[in-house]
Amino acid sequence: MYNFATKVCSYCYISRLLRNFFFWIMRKYLLLVVLSILSQLQALKAQTLFTAPDTVCVRQPVHLNSTIFDAASYYWGFCSGAITSAPSGVNMGNGFGFHQPSNIEIQQDRNGQYYGFVLNASTDEFLRLNYGTSLNNVPTVTNFGNLTNGLPHHPTSMFIAYDTLAENWFVFVTGGYTKAESAVGRIDFGPTLGNPTPNIANFGNLDDPLTPAVNEFVGPKGIFVAQDADLKWYGYVVNRFNNFLVRMDFGTNISNTPAVVTIGNPGGVLNDPTDMAAILDNGQYYFFVANRGNSTIARINVGPVLNTTAMTGSNLGDFLFRVTIPSSISLTRDCGSIYAYITDSTTSQLVSIQMATAVGPYTAVDYSVVGGMNFPSSISTILRDKDDLYAFITNVADSSLTKVTITQCTNASIPSFTEVTPPVYYYNAPGTYNIYYVINQGKPNMAVECKSIVVLPIPNIFININPTICKGDSIKLYVISNFADSFAWSPIYHIDTAYDGDDTVKAWPDYTMNYNVEIFYPDGCIVDTFIHVNVVKVTADAGPDRTILDGATSILGGPDMTLEGAVTYHWTPFQYIEDTTVPFPTVNPPSDFTYVIEVTEHSSGLTCQARDTVTLHSNCGDFYLPNAFAPASTSSLVNRFGVINQGLSQLNYFRVFDRWGVMVFQTSTPTQMWDGTYNGTPCPTGVYVWEADGFCVSGKPIKKKGNVSLLR
Repeated sequence: MYNFATKVCSYCYISRLLRNFFFWIMRKYLLLVVLSILSQLQALKAQTLFTAPDTVCVRQPVHLNSTIFDAASYYWGFCSGAITSAPSGVNMGNGFGFHQPSNIEIQQDRNGQYYGFVLNASTDEFLRLNYGTSLNNVPTVTNFGNLTNGLPHHPTSMFIAYDTLAENWFVFVTGGYTKAESAVGRIDFGPTLGNPTPNIANFGNLDDPLTPAVNEFVGPKGIFVAQDADLKWYGYVVNRFNNFLVRMDFGTNISNTPAVVTIGNPGGVLNDPTDMAAILDNGQYYFFVANRGNSTIARINVGPVLNTTAMTGSNLGDFLFRVTIPSSISLTRDCGSIYAYITDSTTSQLVSIQMATAVGPYTAVDYSVVGGMNFPSSISTILRDKDDLYAFITNVADSSLTKVTITQCTNASIPSFTEVTPPVYYYNAPGTYNIYYVINQGKPNMAVECKSIVVLPIPNIFININPTICKGDSIKLYVISNFADSFAWSPIYHIDTAYDGDDTVKAWPDYTMNYNVEIFYPDGCIVDTFIHVNVVKVTADAGPDRTILDGATSILGGPDMTLEGAVTYHWTPFQYIEDTTVPFPTVNPPSDFTYVIEVTEHSSGLTCQARDTVTLHSNCGDFYLPNAFAPASTSSLVNRFGVINQGLSQLNYFRVFDRWGVMVFQTSTPTQMWDGTYNGTPCPTGVYVWEADGFCVSGKPIKKKGNVSLLR
């Protein structure tokens, strides 16, 4: 008879063989992948992503340079929230359905959404907070209840784990106020933490094979789960009631029910532990434990692998009484250092411990009560959302939620930038600022680096402010600072280059300009300032040399004459000039004549002068007389008629005749003119004839006749 069961079992056996062979091949392959990724991450960590100065001065240009040029994306935060800064906080109230909340954790999903999870100890409830894409949002709440009675009774702590190979999310939960109800469970969310119907597996209380029938969870708290380099998953809890550390071995599948191993109390440092946080630092695992029993923080040195029992413990103390009845602890790495945040359950204080490495040295800061903390039970991991840091605290006394933030500062001239080469920027106030740089945001090869930059106040500088000189003069410019190393002046236009590296330099600019000077200090501070030199450019322009007719007038002065400002004018000599104090006077020299103009400007307590000359040449080669005159006019320029030459050495005669030939006027005196009368009687309107004869100063004889109109 055909044995169907045997056939099925044979298929099962062959199937298991094929499956095991496949998993063996995949493990080998995945191990190589993991080791390759770890190698790349170590290389990224060792490689400096960007260069920046350590120290600058206020308003000093800051130049940053990326060392990575082929990334998929770039983000620069120039004034990013520094985890060393004192946090601010706000109590968001108790409208989230909390009932004696015992633990909170926050995580960003792969789709960029932020989710928080809260345990209600008194009502055995598991809550999800949906923040959307920003932790600054007020979250919406999904209450999963006790997940069909699968949630451990009186849940106390949890840990969010992500299986990168299966691409699934898990939340591990501990619970139990007594040994009888102590348990550990796993909530499976699948590919997204936003799953509306997660599954739960309650492991209950497990036994160590070395001590069968002895439950190992005794008030488990502070759970931690991770995949080690051997691709196996391990978890750890601390038992509050017997001070034991317990390890869970999941094997290569995080969904397995774990086997447990009791580690004990390494170094005797556990004393009523309330929480535990873990970190991998320099290839070594470390657990930091908050002890309620003696108000201390303990460190357990696990070693390079999680599968070990050879651990040592160190009691780090209470940090000068800053730690008092601690309720929770979280660890985060930021800007090259590790930070622990601790909540005190009775004082409601927040304490930060900064460490360069997990083994110290340690610096503790007490931030007192932040954001209305009220008997806090738990603090989430510190999360950085680009330039802002967030943490969330659950409060037992009023079942409220406190949001703790360290926000981006506003002291950078440019807050952020998203290209490989950032622009030059500056800080407007002294302090220590955080530069945050991310490449390949959200990708497996994402890398982050941040650097603190110290901005110093501008040192005391003595400077000659806005000096004023006359064009053509020189001045000593000085920028004196006691602690400066060197100086660099620019531009080098009309500057003594032999001293352009000193604090004092001689300059003689021809126009108003700025001389820049960079001052270099030994601490890296560079002050870039300038001296504005005001040049009073007074210009005297007497006009071009010229030749004028003998006896003619001419106007002195040229287009480049300074006309604006507190300016005075002085022409010399004073002969044959209409006004010696105006910029454009009228002159009628009798012969060749040279005039000098002196222009004076009074500006900023400074007197500046300029001079110029003009020569007028008088051309005596003819007689010059007007062609009409009006004896009845009141103007002496038009009511007389005669020779206007001034360059005559002798006038033999000057005669005027009417139309009938009667001579109505004659003279041999060059300055004597006809007044339009004959024998005391006014002559009628009409045209008259004149004739003149004489010699120029040069000895040249001249003789001429002409007509003139008498007008009445």
